Order: sequence, then structure tokens, then C-alpha cells
Amino acid sequence: MIKPKAIDHIVLRTVQYQALINFYCEVLGCVIERTLPDEIGLTQLRAGSALIDIVDVNATLGKAGGHAPQATGNNLEHFCLQIEKFDENELKSYLQAKGVEVGEFEERYGAQGMGRSLYLKDIAGNNIELCAAI
Repeated sequence: MIKPKAIDHIVLRTVQYQALINFYCEVLGCVIERTLPDEIGLTQLRAGSALIDIVDVNATLGKAGGHAPQATGNNLEHFCLQIEKFDENELKSYLQAKGVEVGEFEERYGAQGMGRSLYLKDIAGNNIELCAAI
């Protein structure tokens, strides 16, 4: 029987390959775990116990996924990154200082139960929810 424990990784296809890698590393604190050769077009970023795979739609791997995501056709609705506990005002100020538009904090239900979270978009238009680890 299958018993899921956690999200292992997500894959984001983009036409803004290096810029998206920079966003996740410089703004959201991920680190590069592994990069495959340019013709494959895959960089894997460490996000705690999970990975975020960034795939260049113009490279071999990305072309297999069809058309590039657009404002009216992203690959996913959103994903949630669980982050260390935070001060809401400090986190919001930090993101805004990085040029990131953020939503309001609200009580939402996630894998750890009810908690405060907010939504933002990365530079490729993907919706991200940030929630505090319990």
C-alpha cells in the first residue's frame, strides 16, 4: 500500500531559465544541488528536504513538455514552501524589498494543519505559498 510522506520535488518549466534559478536562490534561499549539461537544461535546487527542478523549455528536457508556460497557461496552480518560523512583517518587508509583490497573510490549511501563509509569484508567474513550519 502507498503511504505518501512528503513532496519530493516539483518541476517548473520556463523560458527564463537562469533568472528563475536566481530568483529561487537569491530571494527564497534555495541552493543549487545539481546542474545537468546545458543541452538537457535542468538545474535542481534544494528547498529543505525537497527539490525544485528548473527546466529550460528550449533545451532537450523542456521541449518534451510542449509549449512554454504563459500568463494564461502555467504548469500548476501553486505550490507551498514550508519555511522556518517567521515574523510576518519582516518577511513581507523582505520580499517587497526584493521587488516581489505579495498577498496578505491568512489562516490556511496545509499538511501541518492550520497556519498563517501568504502568496506570491515568482518571475515566471508561478504562484507560491509560503507557510511556517510547525
